[in-house]
Amino acid sequence: MKKIFPGDADTESAGIVADNIDALKRLFPEAVEEGKVDFDVLKQLLGEEAGEREEKYALNWSGKRRARQIALTPSTGTLLPKPAESVDWDTTGNLMIEGDNLEVLKLLRRSYGKRIKAIFIDPPYNTGRNIIYPNDYGDGIRAYLELTGQAEGNLKPTGNLETNGRFHSNWLSMIYPRLKLAKDLLRPDGVLFCTIDENEAATLAIVLKEIFGEDSHEHATVSIVHNPRGQQGTNISYVHETGIIVYPADKRKYLADVLKAEIDSRNLRDSGTESDRADARNCFYPFIVRDGKILDIGAVPSSEFHPAAANVPRGDGSIEVWPVTDSGDEKKWRYARDSVPKILDKLEPKMGRASVQIIFHKVSGTMRSVWQNARYDASEYGTKLLDAMMPGAGFTFPKSLWTVYDALKIMTENDPDALVLDFFAGSGTTGHALMELNKDTGGSRKYILVQLPEPLDPGNKHQAGAAALCASLGRPLKLAEITKERLRRAGAAIAKASPRFKGDTGFRVFKLASSNIEAWQTTAGDGQDSLAKNADRLGQGRTEQDMLYELLLKLGFDLCVPIAERQIAGKTVHAIDGGALLACLSDGLSRQVIEDLASGIVSWRKELAPADTQVVFKDSGFADDVAKTDMAAILNQNGIGDVKSL
Repeated sequence: MKKIFPGDADTESAGIVADNIDALKRLFPEAVEEGKVDFDVLKQLLGEEAGEREEKYALNWSGKRRARQIALTPSTGTLLPKPAESVDWDTTGNLMIEGDNLEVLKLLRRSYGKRIKAIFIDPPYNTGRNIIYPNDYGDGIRAYLELTGQAEGNLKPTGNLETNGRFHSNWLSMIYPRLKLAKDLLRPDGVLFCTIDENEAATLAIVLKEIFGEDSHEHATVSIVHNPRGQQGTNISYVHETGIIVYPADKRKYLADVLKAEIDSRNLRDSGTESDRADARNCFYPFIVRDGKILDIGAVPSSEFHPAAANVPRGDGSIEVWPVTDSGDEKKWRYARDSVPKILDKLEPKMGRASVQIIFHKVSGTMRSVWQNARYDASEYGTKLLDAMMPGAGFTFPKSLWTVYDALKIMTENDPDALVLDFFAGSGTTGHALMELNKDTGGSRKYILVQLPEPLDPGNKHQAGAAALCASLGRPLKLAEITKERLRRAGAAIAKASPRFKGDTGFRVFKLASSNIEAWQTTAGDGQDSLAKNADRLGQGRTEQDMLYELLLKLGFDLCVPIAERQIAGKTVHAIDGGALLACLSDGLSRQVIEDLASGIVSWRKELAPADTQVVFKDSGFADDVAKTDMAAILNQNGIGDVKSL
């Protein structure tokens, strides 16, 4: 029976360096000897394609080499399950992970490598605020625990003022390893969408081209008008942010067509003088449209009612089309409400009454490089929307829900079961938008969100509201608590407003922590005392469930995989993914119970009939080496050869 020790591959996240060497060995076996790359041989094999010049086109900064090395360093951490903080733990496929995203991305690589269809991130903009994400090359887990107040230490958020000589370098060193790890999680047909402001838009574009490669991926840039009133500068008033989209460069279509603004109603909308809503009350009403067809004509609303945008999605998949401009001005239609049915009836013999093309131009088409719609206003559909949902949350300028909604829609429209990742989750907009999208389209997309549990300071005016909200809920004063609460409230609101929607509005919570398997620690001369102390190397306070989910991570299983449980010979045995993994982490595995336990495991495996099976025990659970040897022998004799202990 193989015993897993700290430092073994099974105790760390997937090794990127080892995978790279294996890839080189497959392509150039003569250039790899005893696990080492002979670069002289590799250059000879590449011939003239191996660059010899010291100067080349690239973006360099102080700390880039270290940033690259950080991405290659495995994580020794784990993710602890928190069912009590979750919603619908037993049935959901969504994940909300508290932790430093650098370490979390490393831990997800074995289980989710090449599985993510879409990544949407809104990373911290380099505006002089603190860079709170630690980039510790030596011990990322320890640095994370210190930063978030879970361990004693001196690590604090580091300032990144514009007067700092490493102003751009610090930000690039933060984002680079995270993007490099994210690339390994994307499917071959995956798409990444990253929003950024003018401070780092140019440098981010170059970094993305370097990581994803110009030959293998296209890089498109869009301008999103998210602040129509403008953020006043000395010479320029900024009204937009930049979205950079990365997708495979094989000329296939990866971004779905979009409805023009959603539906372009300019041909019917009045313009010029006396074209406002107030100029003719009976000319302000909605057309109800679905799939390019007019289903109905809505009633004229009261003057107190104001539509959210020109095109408002409805629960049944249709859209309300209002005479509202892209900048949010309420106009009027050219025709009064009561006259429209007669106009459509006259068109019926010629073009068909239901043809939207008669009164609307360009129903759909390729996404344009400028996104300008009232629905992208971060004040209206970011700040105000969040304040209405969570009074006092205190988020400044969160992303518009509909910006994220539309981004996810164009990336996943043809894949309703897509897995979506956001490792800068913030207030949880991506999770909220994905649930809305599933509700509107009948999809079953799943999300993985990652957010640092940054401590909230009640004495900080920018954090006081969020801290007060956490306190009122009886939860720790951490930023990730706001993320989770929004997901809870958004899911409940969607379920209440759309009772026919039976999609997934839950999520499983996991928290980054040091490994459940403690490192073997000895001091000179302690002899038998050391053996006694290390007899059980499982961390204090950790549960069997904690150990089980670390196994899933390290062996490459989905964190939402089905798990069955059975009592065999008085011990708990878990069957993961239909028996692909059988785990018994109980104590008291003496010679008296080994035969019955082994026989029961063999029988259950035959019942489940998986293609292959791994069996894992807790090493300290065995009473002695004889019991462990007997267990391995019985399982081996019955065709189960992959047996480990930890």
